[in-house]
Amino acid sequence: MSPLPGAERVRSSLQLYRYLLRCCRRLPQGPVQQHYRHSIRQSFKVHADEDDPERIQQIIKRAIEDADWVMNK
Repeated sequence: MSPLPGAERVRSSLQLYRYLLRCCRRLPQGPVQQHYRHSIRQSFKVHADEDDPERIQQIIKRAIEDADWVMNK
């Protein structure tokens, strides 16, 4: 089960970034939401120079799985 509908349509890093930020909106307001928003931004910056399509797809798959885990926690 995906945290939000549309996870299967995420194909690019920008789509992933927007998808994860939308997931954050479903978290409780306050420090928890701020923590995950900050983490998403930092991860996006760290992987911004990634140009291997296979690696990008691995990152997208892992990020969606992690978001699913956080949302079900």
